[in-house]
Amino acid sequence: MARARSGPGAILTALLAALILVVASGVHSSAAADAATYAAYLDVPADNADGESAGGVSTGLTTDVDELRAALDVVRAAGVDPRRYSTLTRQYWLAVGAEHARIDLDEWAPARGLAANLDTVDKVYVNYLRLYNSHDGFWWSGMAGLAGMSFAAGFWDLDEVGGLLTVPGVHEVGLGVGGAMAGMPWEVAREMPRDVRLLATAGPTLRRPDVDWYMHRLLVMQRHIFTDMIPVHEAYAAGGLAAVDELAAGGAYDDYALEAWRMLDDGSPEGRSDALLRMASREQNQIIADQWDATAAGRGDHGRVLTYITTVGGAPDIPGARTLGQFRPLSVRADVGGRPMMAHTPLPAFNWADREPRWEYIEQELVPAYRSLVRDRPDEAPQYLDVGFRPRAEQNRIVMRLPEFAGQMTSGWAVTPG
Repeated sequence: MARARSGPGAILTALLAALILVVASGVHSSAAADAATYAAYLDVPADNADGESAGGVSTGLTTDVDELRAALDVVRAAGVDPRRYSTLTRQYWLAVGAEHARIDLDEWAPARGLAANLDTVDKVYVNYLRLYNSHDGFWWSGMAGLAGMSFAAGFWDLDEVGGLLTVPGVHEVGLGVGGAMAGMPWEVAREMPRDVRLLATAGPTLRRPDVDWYMHRLLVMQRHIFTDMIPVHEAYAAGGLAAVDELAAGGAYDDYALEAWRMLDDGSPEGRSDALLRMASREQNQIIADQWDATAAGRGDHGRVLTYITTVGGAPDIPGARTLGQFRPLSVRADVGGRPMMAHTPLPAFNWADREPRWEYIEQELVPAYRSLVRDRPDEAPQYLDVGFRPRAEQNRIVMRLPEFAGQMTSGWAVTPG
C-alpha cells in the first residue's frame, strides 16, 4: 500500500463525519455549503500530470486508495461539481491502477535513473497485458504491452551496457554509417537527411551523460502514458461508462477520448477498432507529443542522434508489422556527373520523434497489423498476448539481434542509375 502523506488523515476523519451528517439529515445542500470540510480535496492542481515526479497526478494528495475512495464518497454525496474534484478522481483511479500493477507511486521517480526504475518498467507493460486479458475490449492496452516488449528489452540492454543505446554502440553505428557514406559520391552524401549526417558526425561524440539524459526522457514518457491511460481503464473496468463520464466531466479527457470509450462500450469489432485508433492517437499525439518534440530538440545535436538511432533499431513485437526501416526505407536521388543516381540505404527515412511520420507509421502499419491479430485471428492472439512478459521480451533484445542488425547496417547500401 502506498504511504499516505501528512495531513489528509485528520481531514479524512472530518470528511467521514460530514458524510454521516449528510446521510442523517438527507440535506445535501448543507454539506455542499460547508466546503471547508473537504476543501483539501477540491480544486487541487494536477501538478504532476506529465509524470515527471514521484506520486500521483498531484504531489499534494495522498496515494492511499482507501483514503482517496473515502474522500470521493464524501464529495460525490455532497453533490460537488466534478470539475472541482477532478484531480481527486484521477488520483484515485491512478492509485487503484498502480495497486493492481504492484507499483509504488511514491517510489516511481524517473529522476532516480534506470537502475532504480527497471523493475517498474517491466511492471508497466505486464499490467498493460493484464488489462488486455481482463476485458475483451481493451485492445489498446494489449498493443501497448506488445510494443513495450521491445521497449523494455532496450532498457535491459542499456542497464547491462551491452546494446545499441550505449556509448560504444552509438559510436559503432555512427562510424558504420559514416563509412558507408564515405564510399558514395559526394553529391549523394550531400543529399542525405540531416539525421543521417548527424548520426555519422555527432554520433561518435556522444558520451554517457547524453545516454543517461535520453533514458530519463524515455522513463518520463513511459510514466506519463501510464498516468493518463491507466485511470480511465480502471474506471471503466469498475464502473463502466458512468465512471468514464465522471472523469471526462472533470476535464481530464476530451470529447475525442470520451468517444473512444463509447465506441469500445458498443462492443462491435468496428467500434473497438475505432477505439483502438483513437487511444493510440491520444497516446502519441496528445500525451507525449510535446515531450518527444523537446527530446529531439534537446542536448544540442545529440537529441536528434539518440531519437534517430532508436528509430534505426526499432522493431516492434507485433506480428505482421514491419520495422520502421522496412516501412519507409531511405533512398536519396542526386545528379552525379550530370547523370541521375539513386542511393538506397537500410535506414529509415524518418525520425520516430517527429509527429507526422510517427503517426503515419502507427496508423498505417502498427495499428492495422495489431488489429488484424486481435480482430481477425483471435485464436492466434493468446500466443502473443497471454504469455510471460520477460521471456518474450528477451527475444527482442538488441544483444540478441546485434549480429543481424550489424549486417543490415553495413549492407544494403547501393548507388544505382536513377
